[in-house]
Amino acid sequence: MKTNTFKLLLVALVIMSSCAKDTTNDFQEEAQQLADQSKPLTIQEINAEIETQINKGEEFDWKNESDHFIWSAVIHGDNILTIGYGSENESFSENRTSALETKKDAILKIVESKENYKRGKETVVEHEIINVIDVKVENFETIKVLRKTEGIRYLEPNGYNHYAQDEVNNLRLSSSGCNKNGESINSAHYTTINPNNAQVSWHFNEHNIPQAWNYSTGAGVTIGLIDTGVSQSQSLLNGNGFKDGYSSNSRYIQKYGTFIDSNWWWSSNYDGVHDKCGHGTAMASTISAPRNDNGMPVGVAYNANLVAYRATEDVLLNDYHERKGVSKALIALGNRSDVKIISMSIGYLWSIGNIKDAVKYANSKGKLIFAAGGTSTSFTNGYGVIFPATMSETVAVTGVTDGSNYERCNVCHSGSKIDFTIIMEGDNNTSKAPPVLGFYNNQRRYSGGSSVATATTAGIAALVWAKHPTWSKIQVLNKLKQSADLYPNKSSSFGYGNIDALQAVQ
Repeated sequence: MKTNTFKLLLVALVIMSSCAKDTTNDFQEEAQQLADQSKPLTIQEINAEIETQINKGEEFDWKNESDHFIWSAVIHGDNILTIGYGSENESFSENRTSALETKKDAILKIVESKENYKRGKETVVEHEIINVIDVKVENFETIKVLRKTEGIRYLEPNGYNHYAQDEVNNLRLSSSGCNKNGESINSAHYTTINPNNAQVSWHFNEHNIPQAWNYSTGAGVTIGLIDTGVSQSQSLLNGNGFKDGYSSNSRYIQKYGTFIDSNWWWSSNYDGVHDKCGHGTAMASTISAPRNDNGMPVGVAYNANLVAYRATEDVLLNDYHERKGVSKALIALGNRSDVKIISMSIGYLWSIGNIKDAVKYANSKGKLIFAAGGTSTSFTNGYGVIFPATMSETVAVTGVTDGSNYERCNVCHSGSKIDFTIIMEGDNNTSKAPPVLGFYNNQRRYSGGSSVATATTAGIAALVWAKHPTWSKIQVLNKLKQSADLYPNKSSSFGYGNIDALQAVQ
């Protein structure tokens, strides 16, 4: 009996010793983990994780990352944390309920408590319409508590822009899209039309746009353009020049600015309405340049009105102020009853919460929103359709060649999110991109990719809507689908294919 008792005691001691070792190991591991999380990840470590997911073909989303990862990105992103609050179906509120205000106030009180400050203009920025606030965050504990708090839809380090700077060039994704230089245009790349030899881009003929002008020119339809603005040095896209030639004297172009040029995230120092990049000017030309008597390129909807927003510095939405600028422009255009169509040839590699919310708001107001599928400088295999073209609330467009089989243009993205295609280059790259108005008077240049494809489609939609002014956006969109080459089928890479503008307006 004593022997058995001794054996049992020995076993118990062994078990206790083992448990003690396990407890010690657990404690050491926990201590090490806490030590590791006392300092943020480096920019290189953050970018490596993002790149790993992108290279796997996965969609990167901040909500799938750890508290420490998000905090690290906030620290490297000017300490800006963007908080989308409310229930999942509360992306926006024109009149916020008391319950929603209570949720917002509770969130701000948590931030004030953990960050040890009182809210002010340098610590809290509230958004209009969309249920979003931007706050200054320095402490890891703030992120941990907020992620456990009810009434928060997302937390995003909206000031983090280092991936665009350090890694997008590795993907060879165009990080600017800016060009203010004039070019010599080959006469084979356009035809002429009255008055005085106004120039029609070669790709217009590929989609029967000149023939569609016999039925509609876009008169009475207003298109919103969210981009880098429109050049003040191109007279055909300003004032009376916008009414030049055969374009209507009653149409108008309006320019606004929502982009803030400042090192301070809380600043309200708007950068004006005029383009400083060239990209927005090229899109405005494609959409609605006048049917002029200056021998210059004409736009698809040359009698439509244009409301242009300088919301970004370039085409890549990697900056806090650009993201906020696009969001504000979407809300402003959503609130205009005269605006039917919104064209956005801008984007980013992953979803941006405050823009996503604003897209949903504009969509709820009946706007038909076109977004570029993505343009790269020399490569497309590594990444698919970009945001916001990935959203179901937008219509995604990309460019293809004029070959007999569908093949994306040399710089264009494709994928299952694409809805339509526009011909942007000759088969085997035998012709350049479409000619557009230059940044300065009496200048032209080439501009293509999914950007011009999107602007072209927005113009065609204006032709349809002008022909049927009482239609809803769904009816206009269905007409575009029915006039597309692959309808009623939808390609896994090219959507419904190339649009026939003549069929669309008949």
